[in-house]
Amino acid sequence: MQNQLNLLDLLNLLIVEDNQKLRLALKSGLEATQAVRVIYHCDSGEAALAHCLTERPDVILMDVQLAGAINGIEAAVAIRREFPRLPLVFYSIQDDEAYYRGFRRSGILSHYAYVRKSNYLLPLMIVPLLQDAVAGRSFIDPEIEARVQEVRHKDEQSPMALLEPNEQAVARMLAQGLTNEQIAARMGFKDKRTISRTNGQIYAAWGLGENTTDEKIARTRASIIAREGRLISWDSEGIARHLNERGDWVVWE
Repeated sequence: MQNQLNLLDLLNLLIVEDNQKLRLALKSGLEATQAVRVIYHCDSGEAALAHCLTERPDVILMDVQLAGAINGIEAAVAIRREFPRLPLVFYSIQDDEAYYRGFRRSGILSHYAYVRKSNYLLPLMIVPLLQDAVAGRSFIDPEIEARVQEVRHKDEQSPMALLEPNEQAVARMLAQGLTNEQIAARMGFKDKRTISRTNGQIYAAWGLGENTTDEKIARTRASIIAREGRLISWDSEGIARHLNERGDWVVWE
């Protein structure tokens, strides 16, 4: 009877890890704790989603960098569309801003943990994270949280954050040197004047309408800002200054 109760208490775990040796080692080590049952393991987010649609796990242990076209964050978003707040424990050795940015934008708020993968991430350390995620609690490594907030701050300082999605797309094409006609064609607009109006919104958002009345100069400066990825302001003498991380305007060279 005790063995039956233990089996019923086991967490049904899905492991998603692109390194086969590590994946098998995790399976063996976690099952040895007698706290989980690995019901499936795979190397890609696509395979993880497909499995969840046939057999829902209690919790997922997910590397962020995976085989396949989608990473672990994107896989989690796809899985949670089908199974809201399905518990997840992420781990990664990659210090990649794209992953932190993706995690921040994913909207994952609860039933998760995100920790740094290292030689010290042992099965006995993973099990409490899995159990906490299932219980609705969340945990994020302080180092990862600091990097997520650093990326958030950087994004908020980005000039693109001041633009709406269509304006962002136009700004990127301005930076590529495209004409209004070419941008209109790519955006699917029949009237190129739509791009002129959008350009005006970009100039206004970036403060370019305040220091120049010449559209060609404003366009050139907007292209520079889009390529540099930082706000730049030109005074009446043509001296350019950019907004640094402390929020001060300093001479841009």
